[in-house]
Amino acid sequence: MLNANVIKKLVLSFVLLTISTVLYAHGERNQEPFLRMKTLHWYDVEWSVKNEGTLKVNEEMTMKGRVHFFSRWPQVISKPDTVFLSVGTPGPVFIRKFSYLNEVPMIQSTGVETGKSYDFEVILKARLPGRHHVHPMFNVESAGGLVGPGIWVNIEGNADDFVYGVETRTGQTIENLGTYATANVYKWHAIWAAIAVLWLLWWIRRPLLIQRYLLVKDGQWSTLITLTDKKLAATMIIGIIGLLIYANGVTKEEYRYTIPLQGGKAEVDAVLNPDEGKVYVKNKKAEYYLPGRSVIIDAEITNNHNLPIQLGEFTSANLRFINHHVPAAVAALDEDYPDELVADSTLVVDDLRPIMPGETRRLHIDATDAAWEVERLSSLLNDPDSSYGALLFFYDSNGKRFISEIYGQILPTFVD
Repeated sequence: MLNANVIKKLVLSFVLLTISTVLYAHGERNQEPFLRMKTLHWYDVEWSVKNEGTLKVNEEMTMKGRVHFFSRWPQVISKPDTVFLSVGTPGPVFIRKFSYLNEVPMIQSTGVETGKSYDFEVILKARLPGRHHVHPMFNVESAGGLVGPGIWVNIEGNADDFVYGVETRTGQTIENLGTYATANVYKWHAIWAAIAVLWLLWWIRRPLLIQRYLLVKDGQWSTLITLTDKKLAATMIIGIIGLLIYANGVTKEEYRYTIPLQGGKAEVDAVLNPDEGKVYVKNKKAEYYLPGRSVIIDAEITNNHNLPIQLGEFTSANLRFINHHVPAAVAALDEDYPDELVADSTLVVDDLRPIMPGETRRLHIDATDAAWEVERLSSLLNDPDSSYGALLFFYDSNGKRFISEIYGQILPTFVD
């Protein structure tokens, strides 16, 4: 028979294992649904390594694609006037060698326009062995990190073998930034630590508490700090100032060309969209059917294009629902795209007939899948702003794609 203590330990172990399994990745699921549905919409995202692929320490991988900054940006967070292109990983398991937004180097922050799209590219170098979840991410000032779709990457090798060499603007080659000038860092830390220890020892060599308390109580303040104490303090002040002047001179001599940290922002223009307005979408009604885990939308579609179009994809919060009756939409789905972010169920559209040029038609769109619950998006019903945002991908008879936003209030329903 198992005693009570053993049972408690087994239950605790099971709970901890369950929690660690759930929290091992996908921290983005803790973000409120409105943040994921009405801020960034990532699409055409590609990775140079397949999901669950393997890299060795020092090998590189590339993430690239396009991100759309939603026009109905939530009012409760700051506008994306200052953003920084980054990556979401469990710690410094990669280093970011290069990052670009519309081919502009993203060494600095930038500002973007809502309602516009931008091409991004991030080049990473594997650093720490392990199995890691890797996302593209934008840090938005006062709002935090907003992550895109992610894949699992396995890094093999020894972390001690990691090397990151660069060539400076003066032509100097640094073999490894990770160990560059560390001896100098140790030396100066030791010098300042020695000064601090000397100062502490000078005071703690004498009784500190009871006797000094009695002197203070008797009003004998003048006996607490002696003339010798004052001379030592003055000597140390002069010595520290002299040491700082000397260190500054040595630094200027060794590093003659220095560039201060840059406080400006890079200027990036949005991707031009000559097809903007070709397909006009208006939300008429949207519901979330809880028992069926379904987002059901009635939308009015106007085709201003000169060819017939069909709805091929609905995407929101990194989840993709594909209409398998539209071959171009199926062909656009990369087989290496994370399975967990592609709904198992097809996107259901009540009228599969192409929408003709100049025609306006009301469509009933049904995006049903357990992923709404798995990704914790059904909690949008608890948000103070119970609304949704998504992108609709249309394809004409030649396979050309048109992208339109759709947004509006979404209401819960518990019965058919």
